[in-house]
Amino acid sequence: MARGLQKIQSQQRAQDKKGKEKGSQLAARKAGIKMSCPECKCEIANYKTLVQHMQAKHPSATIPPEPSS
Repeated sequence: MARGLQKIQSQQRAQDKKGKEKGSQLAARKAGIKMSCPECKCEIANYKTLVQHMQAKHPSATIPPEPSS
């Protein structure tokens, strides 16, 4: 068991850990989304993923050209 100053410091660290909230990634994910599938309107992060999605889910549909950014 910790005594004196060690005990106080340990309690403060425990309170700090307890007080910190774990952030949600929803806002960061929403900011990272740049494209959507033209067929099903699914939100997709980049062109490479869009191509993979189109090939897997909509094989008969034409893949849109890569946007120049």
